[in-house]
Amino acid sequence: MTKHILIIEDEKNLSRFVSLELQHEGYSVTVEHSGRAGLESALEKDYDLILLDLMLPEMDGFEITRRLQQEKSTYIIMMTARDSVMDIVSGLDRGADDYIIKPFAIEELLARVRAAFRRQEIEDSKRAKTGGASYRDLKLDPQNRSVVRGEETIPLTKREFDLLSALMSNMNRVMTREELLNHVWKYDEAVETNVVDVYVRYLRGKIDVSGKESYIQTVRGMGYVIREK
Repeated sequence: MTKHILIIEDEKNLSRFVSLELQHEGYSVTVEHSGRAGLESALEKDYDLILLDLMLPEMDGFEITRRLQQEKSTYIIMMTARDSVMDIVSGLDRGADDYIIKPFAIEELLARVRAAFRRQEIEDSKRAKTGGASYRDLKLDPQNRSVVRGEETIPLTKREFDLLSALMSNMNRVMTREELLNHVWKYDEAVETNVVDVYVRYLRGKIDVSGKESYIQTVRGMGYVIREK
């Protein structure tokens, strides 16, 4: 099946060049030149991957990523001329899956796109083979990426679901922040970020029941764990 890619990039010469190269590789491509139009298109249609510029008119890439992360699980590669570590970390923290710094070689971009689709296929295959996990009244279905507590379906973002899945798949084992950064955010090196703590807080706010013990336990100085009683 042909993969559909959305490019959100205001530099028209660059977006046209990248679009032609991607089409030559066999992908279907849609191009938007403003942040607002790009977000609307991304929310309206189901794309397999989004190439997202950081500096855009009307709405920047950070805000688009934040909004998409709440609604979709689309893989995002951020394209940015800002190469500071903080800008890159900020983009990844908000939900981008990868980044490439401008100016870039088209061969590198194409390689990153192929790698993204390979990772998606591996994850889809794992979900198909992996049965659901459950803890107390919480049930996680990796194939449909759904979470149910009792009779209530709990809407989670992509990152929240992946974080919960990692913890439930490693029941009774403390997962360090570094492990979770690697597993959920694909960070392959140490970075200074509190994104794990932030998302654990988001997750607890959605799955925990008022007045009852949290599903996720904090192990001070180490990380987090879901422990069977």
